[in-house]
Amino acid sequence: MLNPVYSKPSMRRSPDPEIDGVLLIDKGQDMTSHDVVAVARRALGTKKIGHCGTLDPNATGLLILVIGRATKIQDLLMAEEKEYEGTLRLGSSTTTQDAWGEPIATAEVPAYTPEQLEAAFSQFRGDFYQLPPMVSAIKKDGVALYKLARQGIEIEREKRLVTVFHHQIKGVALPDIDFRVVCSKGFYVRTYCHDLGEALGNHGHMAALRRTRSGKFDLTNATTFEELKTLPREELLGRLLSLRDVSRLRGV
Repeated sequence: MLNPVYSKPSMRRSPDPEIDGVLLIDKGQDMTSHDVVAVARRALGTKKIGHCGTLDPNATGLLILVIGRATKIQDLLMAEEKEYEGTLRLGSSTTTQDAWGEPIATAEVPAYTPEQLEAAFSQFRGDFYQLPPMVSAIKKDGVALYKLARQGIEIEREKRLVTVFHHQIKGVALPDIDFRVVCSKGFYVRTYCHDLGEALGNHGHMAALRRTRSGKFDLTNATTFEELKTLPREELLGRLLSLRDVSRLRGV
């Protein structure tokens, strides 16, 4: 009599159901938006993931991750207004229009009055044209401008229509000015700081930047990068906003 043949139970893990939703991240300094996406992809165990609006490595704050079917509304979420808190540093301009570039020019910073500062900020209110910086993700012949900038190459760029819906001077400790700005998609805060310096008859660059809101999403209950790396997958999944949550928040 032949012995019965027993097959070993399969050790292959059943695939998880598709993950859909939005995860709000509070990005720290010294990391790229791509770094955050890569960690989230591993932490959540999914490949279909993207982000809405790149934050520079030295910028912090809100980064919206779209997962699964939420990637279909990525462009829609990116098109909404943004809110930033930043620091304008007067007295010097740099190659990258921020504190991490090489100095180009310097000047003494006079004791500007509140009225002078407000007049300069008010020049950049409503709709106006802004020249994108070389340090940007805009592409020329398929190559991002920031890659050309790293090679010391500068090309001609077209000005783009942007909008500042609201601004607030939050604090002044010259040469630094802390501000808040609510702006449209495609607005470059580094260029805003550079142009503000020129409006004051001086030089200026962006010394700090934090995105605090994008559309209806803010940093309330946002997951930190450290939490993204260390929290159990189940807890991260519990923090996802469903597509229904997103529609309700946006009033759709």
